Amino acid sequence: MSRNGSGTYSLPSGNPVVSGTTITSAWANTTLSDMASALTGSLASDGQTTLSGNLNAGGNQITNAADPTTAQALATKTYVDTAVSGVGTTYLAKASNLSDVANATTARTNLVAAGTAVTNTFTATQTFSGTSSTKAASLLNIAETTNIVASAPTSTTNFYINSGAVQYYTSNNTTNFTLNFAFSSGTSLNTALAIGDCFSVSLMITNGTTGYYPTAFQIDGSSVTVKWQNGVAPSLGSPNAIDSYTFAIIKTASATYTVIGSQTKFA
Repeated sequence: MSRNGSGTYSLPSGNPVVSGTTITSAWANTTLSDMASALTGSLASDGQTTLSGNLNAGGNQITNAADPTTAQALATKTYVDTAVSGVGTTYLAKASNLSDVANATTARTNLVAAGTAVTNTFTATQTFSGTSSTKAASLLNIAETTNIVASAPTSTTNFYINSGAVQYYTSNNTTNFTLNFAFSSGTSLNTALAIGDCFSVSLMITNGTTGYYPTAFQIDGSSVTVKWQNGVAPSLGSPNAIDSYTFAIIKTASATYTVIGSQTKFA
């Protein structure tokens, strides 16, 4: 660094590199007031090494900047630590200008400390694809929604899968009934399922002193034959018990299905 006749300092050409707490290489600017805009390069590998000194044009000393979203980001105008592993200690990458610093700060705020639950709502179909050697998903503590119906089945009962793959009728049944599967009141199962797709669903029926049961089955209003466990279709319901019917519905062609089922008594 040398001083010229105008009272400014001449700096070697080139961009600085911030490595740890040491600034190396050369500067492209000719005055100290330009240093802030010239600062580029990378932080230490932990993304949190502090900088010190009057590095910006306003003379504000940048010290004790343990959080890379504040003083370090303003000094270097860049994040290069692209990893977001170890959430809570490593932060978002590439804030290339001062406006991006604010965006990165917001994004970093949205990163939660390890162990804090995150809730996401997906409104469209999500596809998780594994490989021949890795599974597509690993889930811990997953809950499935149950549609609890405070009534009994009617003569024709619609099982709308969109309302819940598990449906539980809590009032005592009063009649045998036809069970019709559809995706929702406005969408057929044929529309919702692709060929090769399968829905697994459960129907829970409460019986009083007389046991009732489903005697006929439909999909989108058309009759379908259920293949029963052990080859025996139910011929009665279980008195003073809950009967659970489990079905796997496999679409094999347009409006064509293989349906397997079982009946289990719980009392």
